[in-house]
Amino acid sequence: MTLKTNQSRQVYFRADIMAMLLFFFGMTFTLELKAQEKPNMIVYLSDDLGYLDVSVYGAEVVKTPVLEKLSKEGMTFNNAFVASPSCAPSRAALLTGLMPARSGAETNHSFPEKGIPYLIQNLKENGYAVFAFGKVAHYGGNERCGFDFHHDQQVNLYQNISQYFDSTQVEGPVCIFVGDRRPHVWWTEEMDYDPEEVDLPPCFIDTKATREHRARYFTDVSGMDNEMGEVLEYLGNMLGENIFTLFTSDHGAQWPFAKWNLYDAGIRTPLIVKWPGVIEPGSKTNAMVSWVDILPTMLNISGSKIPADLDGKPFTDVLKGEADEFRDFIYTTHSGDGNFNVYPIRSIRDQRYKLIINLVPDALHTNHSDILRKDGAGAYWDSWDKEAAHNPLAAAIVQKYFVRPEVEFYDLANDPNEQYNLADDEKYNVLIKEMENQLKSWMEEQGDQQKVYHKPYPIDGPKPNASTIEKRKNEQ
Repeated sequence: MTLKTNQSRQVYFRADIMAMLLFFFGMTFTLELKAQEKPNMIVYLSDDLGYLDVSVYGAEVVKTPVLEKLSKEGMTFNNAFVASPSCAPSRAALLTGLMPARSGAETNHSFPEKGIPYLIQNLKENGYAVFAFGKVAHYGGNERCGFDFHHDQQVNLYQNISQYFDSTQVEGPVCIFVGDRRPHVWWTEEMDYDPEEVDLPPCFIDTKATREHRARYFTDVSGMDNEMGEVLEYLGNMLGENIFTLFTSDHGAQWPFAKWNLYDAGIRTPLIVKWPGVIEPGSKTNAMVSWVDILPTMLNISGSKIPADLDGKPFTDVLKGEADEFRDFIYTTHSGDGNFNVYPIRSIRDQRYKLIINLVPDALHTNHSDILRKDGAGAYWDSWDKEAAHNPLAAAIVQKYFVRPEVEFYDLANDPNEQYNLADDEKYNVLIKEMENQLKSWMEEQGDQQKVYHKPYPIDGPKPNASTIEKRKNEQ
């Protein structure tokens, strides 16, 4: 009797162990399957948004509560940079994973050369349906990218997105790109902010017109943030919990020393990523990443094929909290914007120092704002000229804007606004030479021909205006 009882107990014990093992392996298998699930993806793009003009990054006046919520739920990148500070080359870099010289999209209003693949195809080959709403590629470029569907209208994004998905059956994992044109000029006429209370960067001339335009710009920033909240809520209800959400901007705002420039106000961009269950909520990272890294990262986490010869690489380990560093250097290029901005620039940046090379220092730096001076864009420039006529400090700002040395070097730790050029400081000679050699070596590897695409405006000549542009257009 005792023997039989012991044998029975052993049988029951073994059965219990077997059940536990089956349960354990079943749970493990389930977790592995869940880990292998392809996340739905949302990429939300702002247009011409300076990283310091977001409350997440320290803005004290402009309000962006949706981005604050996203930051608390995800990871905020303190050192994210674009490949180029104008719309077309920046967006081409995002969608191809290639820097401008390699994709062929070097100047604004240009596209990658024929035969350069867009990484959208790699997501589609992995079973994703890929959609674009608003400005994702540069104007007219959504057609080239291979999206399964694109709606190019840049207003009423929430309405366009909800109407489409309310009436369309979508199967499998999806990747949805949403591009809001705000706060690209022209800025709204509304002013939800008091012009007297808006904050101005140290390189701005404080005038009534500047403050009013700043208030209009801030209003567009908040408008973008508000509609993004509506879109993300709708898509969240549609797609469920397994969503990888990424927010960023294609470069800095159309203000002096920002867009079309390689100062941080032009190339440093907000980047916030949320991925429930993977990214630690409220986390921050100082890892340096580039816009060319975004799509390779998305390909990596979705199990899609990553082409071998990209400039971008996945920063998945940073998202998972397994790495604190990513890139040692950030390279950025700018090659101009038609006849408005004929001022090619190259730069290299590490965590502390930045070296800028202006390729045509004997030319005037100009762009749409100071040339066209239109309401809702650059009309404040008239007040800058008026102030500079009698104020030496204002005159110095205007001079620094139009005329620049061949080499600029900044200690970003002590001078984050890049106000003090240290290129002539002898104690930095060795470091400057090292960074210059490294930048030039990288340019050679890229096949960068340092091409000047249009005729520059000489320093000793008149400043261009709307009539100058029209005359050049007629001559071409």
